[in-house]
Amino acid sequence: MSRVRVEGFTVSLDGYGAGPAQDLEHPLGIGGGALHKWLVATRSWRRMHGQDGGDDGIDEAFAARAHRGVGAWIMGRNMFGPVRGAWPEDAWRGWWDDDPPFHGPVFILTHHARPALEMAGGTTFHFVTDGPRAALAQARAAAGGRDVQVSGGADTIRQFLQAGLVDELHLAIRPILLGSGSSLFQGLDLVALGYECVESAASDQAMHVVLRRR
Repeated sequence: MSRVRVEGFTVSLDGYGAGPAQDLEHPLGIGGGALHKWLVATRSWRRMHGQDGGDDGIDEAFAARAHRGVGAWIMGRNMFGPVRGAWPEDAWRGWWDDDPPFHGPVFILTHHARPALEMAGGTTFHFVTDGPRAALAQARAAAGGRDVQVSGGADTIRQFLQAGLVDELHLAIRPILLGSGSSLFQGLDLVALGYECVESAASDQAMHVVLRRR
């Protein structure tokens, strides 16, 4: 059966998935670039970006499973780009240039309608204006029986967790403090929502935990 998964979402020790003041110059907020230090050195990440080499080990084991079995993706508009309000005439096309790494359908949560955007490599961005459940219904239909991945950011994942829509959540916890920014856990009682930790492993760069909904 198709599952809803979060894979490789990174938070700081104080629970932030991005630092403060996100903008075009700081897509992960001030200090947020350090969150993904564990990921960018892995073999899987480097291969995805056309580079050779990369580390093996615990971080690679978790990075390698990120897209495995996934047929569609969901993300918030803040993860798609820094543009706010109505889409400008020269509309933003995402952080990933012409060939994003998804190679499948991606559903963007937004308050502002926009036609679907076809990119190279099989990625199509669909813009959903009627909320998380509608985005999930469309993503499930598009996934063809494969899993749906909720990619981020923190606010979007929190909405899906609060609604009990996430079956499995892999978090990478980086040993850094951001102080403020986009909090993943604010207002969440994960125990009451039915989540339990089913796996954990640590590397020099991150503590990996997998939470699953009972």
